[in-house]
Amino acid sequence: MTSLRAPTPLSAPRRLIVGCGYLGERLAARWLASGSRVWGVVRTPARVTRLTAAGVEAIIADVASTEPLPPLPEVDTVVWSVGFDRSAGHGYRDVHVEGLGRLLEALPGRPRVILVSSTGVWGRLDGQCVDEETPPHPDREAGRVLLEAEALLRGHRLGPGTALRLAGIYGPGRLPRVDDLRAGAALTADPDSWLNLIHVDDAAAVVMAVADHANPGPLYVVSDGQPVRRRDFYARLASLTGSPPPRWTPPPPDARGGDKQVDPRRLFAEIGPALAHPDALAALAGIPGMLSSGSDSLSKSSPPTSPS
Repeated sequence: MTSLRAPTPLSAPRRLIVGCGYLGERLAARWLASGSRVWGVVRTPARVTRLTAAGVEAIIADVASTEPLPPLPEVDTVVWSVGFDRSAGHGYRDVHVEGLGRLLEALPGRPRVILVSSTGVWGRLDGQCVDEETPPHPDREAGRVLLEAEALLRGHRLGPGTALRLAGIYGPGRLPRVDDLRAGAALTADPDSWLNLIHVDDAAAVVMAVADHANPGPLYVVSDGQPVRRRDFYARLASLTGSPPPRWTPPPPDARGGDKQVDPRRLFAEIGPALAHPDALAALAGIPGMLSSGSDSLSKSSPPTSPS
């Protein structure tokens, strides 16, 4: 994370990012560059040096722990962008419901709270279009827990806040199934099912736009608005990385994962962020380090889920 910090005036916006991972780091860098003062809550001391060097004021806290949280700054904006780490010994609900509740109770003042959620709350829908009015039907624990977290924020004294249901985040160092493609391993999925994606830098721009909007809504779905067939996406990724053409094996009938088309028109109509990467197939070629990327996951913020 490159330091972009400039001198911060006393009247600068104050931002708190809870979970400074793949999305949170980029959001922090953008806010610092725009003159905001930024705090970041991280669980482990290993993250502190990197954040501090970039200009973020790091706070070590485990939101899923029953121990009291340290004093938190009074800020204008709070972004919940917490990933899920199985090695930490906590369950999804411990983090995203109990942990969110502890954070909300500990926050001073009346900040605007933005919750990074997931399009995984809809589960598998056989190619249907989904938007903010589509009833959610999560088919896995992560989606059910995120719905509960959204409801918690809406009903809290600091609510309703804004929940952002993000599609699959991709970008430098985050490309789905690259290792499988390079190894020639078969992909367990329907090649004609849909992927919904958002570049990490565009996801950060959306969060910033919501934070600065005069009156954002309580819920937006977030994608680039260009659903892509898995067949096309992985063929393009294989070509760019010099991998064999993708092979496919049918998923089991009860397979989890998405087959839906996310419609983000409300977001663009009401908030209006301009996307730098509105077409994932075109954006792939411009990702630095494409030919050496070793990531084998498509990051979904808070918590990671399978590509939707």
